[in-house]
Amino acid sequence: MSEAKTVSLVLGGGGARGLAHIGAIRWLTENGYTIRSIAGSSMGALVGGIYAAGKLEAYADWVLALERMAVIRLLDLSFDRAGLFKGERIMTVLRALIGDHLIQDLPISYTAVATDLESGKEVWLREGKLFDAIRASIATPLVFTPFVMRGRVLLDGSLVNPIPIAPTLNDDTDLTIAVSLSGRAEARPLPSTPAPAPVSSSYRQRIRSFIESLQRTRVVNVGARGPVDITFASMEMMQNTIARLKLAAYSPDVTVEIPRNAARYFEFWRAQELIALGRERTMRAFEKNGTAAANDGVALVASK
Repeated sequence: MSEAKTVSLVLGGGGARGLAHIGAIRWLTENGYTIRSIAGSSMGALVGGIYAAGKLEAYADWVLALERMAVIRLLDLSFDRAGLFKGERIMTVLRALIGDHLIQDLPISYTAVATDLESGKEVWLREGKLFDAIRASIATPLVFTPFVMRGRVLLDGSLVNPIPIAPTLNDDTDLTIAVSLSGRAEARPLPSTPAPAPVSSSYRQRIRSFIESLQRTRVVNVGARGPVDITFASMEMMQNTIARLKLAAYSPDVTVEIPRNAARYFEFWRAQELIALGRERTMRAFEKNGTAAANDGVALVASK
């Protein structure tokens, strides 16, 4: 058996598509790669931070059990005009599941990327409370309220750097692997999902109506799109463009691309298929690059 290769892993942002990161990490570790460093934006920061804390499988078990209404119940309405949800409920649940950790005490080098609202610059969060860094990195405009940290008002890292390779440039590792959630859309039908369960309270109904407005598929008439649809589509286009530029500028050794239409922002109840997709696309990326699996020195052949 050859010596395991060390990896700097870059995990991109993209809502529920970020669950594909779980499958990517599983494939890497199962095939003899040792992850020494993680940098992530938004969902990449969340999944990467949980892995760095040694709790990825606990998180995977939890998210695999989520159903549509469970996702809705995790959203706590905010009465602050800066965002629709406070994000406190989901952070409380994750802290109880994962535990409190300081970034500087993690066994893996970790960077969460956020955006400074005032300067518009990216901020690398490399010390302090893990879930504070994650909360700042996932502060998607319109969805979650900004997070104030060390006197800065912080937003989602994907606004300026959806695939943060730069924080890993000085790593002493064998490979830099980037998992982008902004891959080319694929013209294949997405698996159907069951209809949502009926809701009784007006609170849940308002949240569900909001989520459904975010989940709409393409429409021919632009006039049929609401402001939420336009806002999210615009942010996605911007992030996809920035991701392509970052990948071209830094050229990681292996790039895993998850199609940008693999799942919509809030479809966390599709964890099983997204985790499987992450595993499959990681295997394909290594086959395409001719990179040998560390555990046997033979290039893996992806299943079609």
